[in-house]
Amino acid sequence: MLNKTYVFHTLGCKLNFAETSSVGKQLQQMGFRKAKAGEEAGVCIVNTCSVTETADRKDRQAIHKIRREHPHAVLIVTGCYAQLKPDEVAAIDGVDLVLGMNEKFDIPAFLEKYGQNEVAQVHCSPIRQSDEFHGACSKDDRTRFFLKVQDGCDYFCTYCTVPLARGKSRNGTIASLVAEAENAIAGGAKEIVLSGVNIGDFGKTTGESFFDLVKALDAIQADVRYRISSIEPNLLTDEIIDYVASSAHFAPHFHIPLQSGSNDVLQLMKRRYTREVFAAKVARIKAVMPHAFIGVDVIVGVRGETEDFFDDACRFIESLDISQLHVFTYSERPNTEMLKIPYAVPPQEKKRRSDVLHALSARKTEQFYAAHRGYEATVLWESKKTGSVMHGFTENYIRVEAPYQKELVNTFQKIRVS
Repeated sequence: MLNKTYVFHTLGCKLNFAETSSVGKQLQQMGFRKAKAGEEAGVCIVNTCSVTETADRKDRQAIHKIRREHPHAVLIVTGCYAQLKPDEVAAIDGVDLVLGMNEKFDIPAFLEKYGQNEVAQVHCSPIRQSDEFHGACSKDDRTRFFLKVQDGCDYFCTYCTVPLARGKSRNGTIASLVAEAENAIAGGAKEIVLSGVNIGDFGKTTGESFFDLVKALDAIQADVRYRISSIEPNLLTDEIIDYVASSAHFAPHFHIPLQSGSNDVLQLMKRRYTREVFAAKVARIKAVMPHAFIGVDVIVGVRGETEDFFDDACRFIESLDISQLHVFTYSERPNTEMLKIPYAVPPQEKKRRSDVLHALSARKTEQFYAAHRGYEATVLWESKKTGSVMHGFTENYIRVEAPYQKELVNTFQKIRVS
């Protein structure tokens, strides 16, 4: 008889964490409970990421570790790595079930009919044919909730396997997502992050729009704030920017993937905008929200990125009024068009470029913080305690700290940034 305890190990994006939370709720409805620390679980689920080769390696390490810690459990591997490389995952010693992205949400059904086999069972449907959207909402350790509003991507950038792992763009209805948000708020949510693979593409399956969703969530009468997670610059309309500027609940905080500050490299990547478009979006945000935090994704070392292209990109990024860079080092992925592009950047040069951009990011963040000393803001205090200190984030994502006061956890407080 199956031991009805479980553990999860989730890697990668916040979308994975939200989906893990939903699967956990399904298991609890079947009578499962989360295993206690040090207790051997009956079921172990590893929800994987496969955005880079490093991610794949971390997946394998996590699978081996969880098998050592729970030698008698049913070990299920799901997520992007399982979807993209199911046979490779199945060949890992100790794996019992390999479930693709669609099958992830049927784990309880697979467990009900599961029988021990000597060979791992692989269940992985062709994700590109799926029209299903599985909603999810999770709470992290910092009082913040992540609401999945969209999944999949119809963009095939030359470096990216996400469309192969996640499938085509699809979304829930605005009505269902408003209901999810209201449930989260009833459960104590003070901050909700709208999450997805390509959230600006929201509406492909329902005929609605992301702007419609923003307005519907903003209309909820509650003491809550929202953040928009990563949104493509070509889908971040002036209409959305202007609305956020006057919104009752949306934070002046944007995360926008640039990927390269060189138009030549953007073309190699098959991105759907130019750096001039990106600069115009940043300028628009700052014109209507001078205190807005703008985080930017950048990839270094892609095929075809010459030293001149990189230097050009750096000069452009330096000119932007942004707050932080999220720097990723290019990792070659099977079945991507970028593998056809000549000139591979040497590993040591990739590291140098990454170091250059990390240093630039540190300067940008320091400048942003320095410019906001004395700024009056609203902080949401988090539950985590470090020594005698608690932390929180302002609406424009400035991290602040204060002496720990339990009664302030998950509450808003007006402060002056120092």
